[in-house]
Amino acid sequence: MAAATVGGPVPDRVAGVDGCRRGWVVAVATVEPFAVESVTVVASIGTVVADPRLSTVAIDMPVGLLDEGPRDCDRACRALLGARRSSVFPTPARSVLDATDFDDALRRQRRATGTGLSLQSWHLVPKIAELDAALGGLTRRRGDRVAETHPELAFATLAGAPMRHPKRTPAGRRERLGVLHRHVDRRWTRPAGVPTGAAGDDVLDALVLAVRAAQWAAGSPVVELGGDRRDAAGRLVRIRG
Repeated sequence: MAAATVGGPVPDRVAGVDGCRRGWVVAVATVEPFAVESVTVVASIGTVVADPRLSTVAIDMPVGLLDEGPRDCDRACRALLGARRSSVFPTPARSVLDATDFDDALRRQRRATGTGLSLQSWHLVPKIAELDAALGGLTRRRGDRVAETHPELAFATLAGAPMRHPKRTPAGRRERLGVLHRHVDRRWTRPAGVPTGAAGDDVLDALVLAVRAAQWAAGSPVVELGGDRRDAAGRLVRIRG
């Protein structure tokens, strides 16, 4: 992705993205050397996934949606996370994106997968639909730059084991900061660095995804759950960590 300029080559850039109450938290970073450039809240995910400056977008949101059965990548992610497995919510079937309310969504999910749907998953549906629509405007090659991942899997990969404490507890925040500060300048994790519309844990999640996205781009090993299966829309049904 490097391009010649008067000042020299432009560093490869990646983004870590997490949903938040006012849109999406986006942490943009260079790859080599790794450095966080910005942490912002954007209203629309479309502007992020279409950004030509970004070689990889690691996002904490389902990308590949099945029409039937639960996703193998979700099961594998839960198994890897152990005590933190409950952070991986059941992924809605593609038919749920058109549901009118939770009862309708639950009926569609049971018909498609034989399983239920949590309220947490239902509350994610508008963002899943927004991301799905944004990816629909991209070619497959450009869409594959957007990698579904999970912050808890990213933290576990960096630390060598799942986090011991839930992220919203003081001990959980300290634990995750200890992992992040090996890679990220502390100024990005201070309360003053939290952009309006986001929570502190949203920022930590976006930052850890940016770290992993940069490591993938630099050629470090990738935890890949789900293989090369694609859904009916051509999206990869897998989770990277």
